[in-house]
Amino acid sequence: MPKWYPATVVEKRIWTEGLFTIRVSASEVMPFVPGQFLHLGVFPDGHDGDESKLINRPYSVASPHGDELEFFIVLVEEGELTPRLWKLEPGSSLQVSQRAAGSFTLKKTPDAETLWLVSTGTGLAPYIAMLRTDAPWESFQNIVVVHGVRHLADLAYSDELKALEKTHSGRFKLVQALTREQANGTMNGRIPALFDSGEIESFTGFECRADNSSVLLCGNPAMLDTMEEVLGKRNMKRHRSKSPGQIVLERYW
Repeated sequence: MPKWYPATVVEKRIWTEGLFTIRVSASEVMPFVPGQFLHLGVFPDGHDGDESKLINRPYSVASPHGDELEFFIVLVEEGELTPRLWKLEPGSSLQVSQRAAGSFTLKKTPDAETLWLVSTGTGLAPYIAMLRTDAPWESFQNIVVVHGVRHLADLAYSDELKALEKTHSGRFKLVQALTREQANGTMNGRIPALFDSGEIESFTGFECRADNSSVLLCGNPAMLDTMEEVLGKRNMKRHRSKSPGQIVLERYW
């Protein structure tokens, strides 16, 4: 079981109904690497302080280590935890694990010219944490974020990501793809199909090849599986310590 510490919600940002970020004060959390996850927990009514009853789940942290941490969360109506997290407001209390875990980090990502950060939904969270540090900018010549969602309103962190295109002009590209509607400045369709057709590469001006790219995949398992197949056609494979490749992935459920 994790070692738990109390945390306090400092800020809550609602991107659209059921999609939100909470920033919490959690100074007891030990240093971690962007891309890792922590557990968040809430005591059910009548069981405050009883850790055996704590309802908890792992969440990738959407910020680097610090006294305040961000978590990007989607409400699952039938879930045990997210409806409780959705109800939290600034000043509300919750529990956070002391130690982070997980190997979905840039330290576990092979060197390459171009880094592709591919996600659906809240799978964007670990990439926000990474991009807020110097590490990716020092290690990769080019960086592309590909974020797939259903509706335009589901696109979170857009202002921050678009600002990076200006700050790192020519090195950073943002691709936002919608599956249920069309909007100016976005692509239409599912991420694997847009890669398979070459549309994403045409849009960014960067090629995704085995000899020049590393690809991180995070989010919907269907996207991960299909992207592995699409990239497999390009002789790209999952990266393992004893069998180097180009793909690193994180399953969200």
